[in-house]
Amino acid sequence: MATAPKKERLELRCSTRQRELIDKAVRLSGRSVTDFVLDAVQEAAMETIKGFETMQVNAQDSAALAKALLNPPKPNAKLRAAARRHKAAAPSARDRPA
Repeated sequence: MATAPKKERLELRCSTRQRELIDKAVRLSGRSVTDFVLDAVQEAAMETIKGFETMQVNAQDSAALAKALLNPPKPNAKLRAAARRHKAAAPSARDRPA
């Protein structure tokens, strides 16, 4: 798979200790600083995004969600009123263009 051309520039400042650590890792990996840093930053970015875009629940929460979906409570007065307001405000399916 071909890589996209690198057109963008990203600069950063770091401490001497951080630079020495990065340089050591680069030497050990046999890669360039650019490739090493880009891979590390890209992985961190993907993990950060994944953390915000996914929801993880434990077994108890999962069971509660399944129970609520399979056995929803009956609509209360506020929900019925909201549904009436929505129905009055929203165009019906026959009024929408095909």
